[in-house]
Amino acid sequence: MPAINVNPTRQELTRLKTRLKTSIRGHKLLKDKRDELMKQFMDVVRENRALRKKVEEGLMRAHGSFTVASALMSSEMLEQSLLYPKQSVELDMTFQNIMSVNVPVYHFRTKSDDAGEIYPYGFAATSGELDGAVDALSGVFQDMLKLAEIEKTSQLLAEEIEKTRRRVNALEYVKIPQMQEAIKYISMKLDENERSNTIRLMKVKDMLLKEAIEERQEADAKAVEAFGGHPEEV
Repeated sequence: MPAINVNPTRQELTRLKTRLKTSIRGHKLLKDKRDELMKQFMDVVRENRALRKKVEEGLMRAHGSFTVASALMSSEMLEQSLLYPKQSVELDMTFQNIMSVNVPVYHFRTKSDDAGEIYPYGFAATSGELDGAVDALSGVFQDMLKLAEIEKTSQLLAEEIEKTRRRVNALEYVKIPQMQEAIKYISMKLDENERSNTIRLMKVKDMLLKEAIEERQEADAKAVEAFGGHPEEV
């Protein structure tokens, strides 16, 4: 018996064959999608690794510069210098479709194009190391935003790969074998029924033929009796 309950009829056989054909085609498409997602995912992972290293190096430079600046300046002066920023940024988010996966794309824009607006203080009472720290942070900020975008993309792709892998395995190891087994079962039942019908028809034919022979023999016997027992005159 197959793993699924089916009626051994020709209509059910036709329906299962259609479903099997569709499932095989869908299985191939899902495998192609999974392979392409894996390729896209590996590219994103490589980009993520390189960008993360760049961001960590930039943050280390900025931290080092801030450490030196805090040693050269008083904490009150350092806090007052960074208290009121001049520059502001705008962040927009759109989506990009990668193999039916909508991943975020961040767009970074500054309010002013003047590069000097990143320094919210005068240069007379501050340390040059503070300038380096602010410049390093300004440079690494966009890389951090790009890193967040890439890491979210890799997370979404990984989730889609897992879902696609489960669907591929469900079709390959469960659904398709079940349908193939059911088709085989129905075909065997139909063949068995056909053989039974053939044997039954042959038996009926033999019975009809036997009855016809017996009727003919009875008719011949009656004819012989009618002509006085001379069968050559019949």
